[in-house]
Amino acid sequence: MEIAMKSHVGHVRSVNEDYFACEADVNGRALAVLADGMGGHEAGEIASRLAVERIVKELRHIDGELEGEDVREQLMNAVLLANKEVYEYALEHPECSGMGTTTIAALFRPSTVMTAHIGDSRLYKFGAEGLVMKTEDHSLVNELVKSGQITPEEAAVHPHRNVIMRSLGTEPDVLIDLDQFEWEPGDVVLICSDGLSDKVAPSVMEEWLQKKTSLQEKVDGLVQEALVAGGQDNITLVAVRNMPDSSEKEG
Repeated sequence: MEIAMKSHVGHVRSVNEDYFACEADVNGRALAVLADGMGGHEAGEIASRLAVERIVKELRHIDGELEGEDVREQLMNAVLLANKEVYEYALEHPECSGMGTTTIAALFRPSTVMTAHIGDSRLYKFGAEGLVMKTEDHSLVNELVKSGQITPEEAAVHPHRNVIMRSLGTEPDVLIDLDQFEWEPGDVVLICSDGLSDKVAPSVMEEWLQKKTSLQEKVDGLVQEALVAGGQDNITLVAVRNMPDSSEKEG
């Protein structure tokens, strides 16, 4: 697998509350984790870092022989432990009260990807069927869209589009979305914070992913697109490409 990543503070904010980590080989799997923190007094920066570091710590030594439900359980437990750590940190540090973070954690095998997700950071798969969003935003506007109160077009410009309904660390118990899907050699998985997805349309993402350039150049180009579109938020993107062997890399 080939991995490319980039994070930018953006044009407006002074602190980058996004945090991410990638491990190319975790006993036969690749691991990518991304979090977009929220909260005053730099609490969002703390929340995202605590969440990512705890998840990586828990999954770094996952048994390479585990499959199916056993892996699912390990992934869920890692995210729940991260939730506990962020929540308890906020209790012990009153200045961080209410802090939380979105989180996406993905474990990659050559034929399957297993994910855990909470919040409005997103995971897309790009392959033969084009760009497909594989996560659902846990946001107020998405709930309004699902209930028919607003259209997707209205959601894109809604004044409360950044209100999150579910996040990691804000409550002692949390509901995590788990998923597993297949991917083929040549497919790319994109994981991003809303600093990218709020500014760059899926059609533009797809255009970049189709370019005959390196994976890192694709990532750099997408981040630049978000900056040109305003860059009001932190922008973070992790891309993982399914490669049969290193000799088949593009660019």
